[in-house]
Amino acid sequence: MDIIQCKFCKRPFQTINSKICPSCLEQIDKDFIVVRDYIYDNKKADIDEVSENTGVNKAIVLHLLREGRLQIVSVESGSALLFCEVCKKPISKGRLCESCRTDVSSTMKQSVGGGVGGHENNPSRRTNKTSEPSDGKGGNARMGS
Repeated sequence: MDIIQCKFCKRPFQTINSKICPSCLEQIDKDFIVVRDYIYDNKKADIDEVSENTGVNKAIVLHLLREGRLQIVSVESGSALLFCEVCKKPISKGRLCESCRTDVSSTMKQSVGGGVGGHENNPSRRTNKTSEPSDGKGGNARMGS
């Protein structure tokens, strides 16, 4: 476990993989409900209006958008709040546009699958094909002979 500073409140806390402390996470969940309900009733509200009328900090609203928990109804390049982190096109939620998300996904699938030819060309994925039992130092061992 690492001790890091919370992204929002700046207090130190122990974490395994989150950049937000448990206290702020709990508050963000409460803020989400307030913001979601406000946006449901005011579909054309911008981030300033949402923040002002709900009392939820703009940074939290943007966090909820980046997380994909909220979505912008219409994305116009002049008034967009979010942009794809790869190609910079306006997006309505998350971090990547659909096109870049597809590209990243296919790249990862190729990387995991070993690309052309699968894992048989990857020496780290080869298996011990001998029929002899292992000496107990990491090879294949047979159970009950």
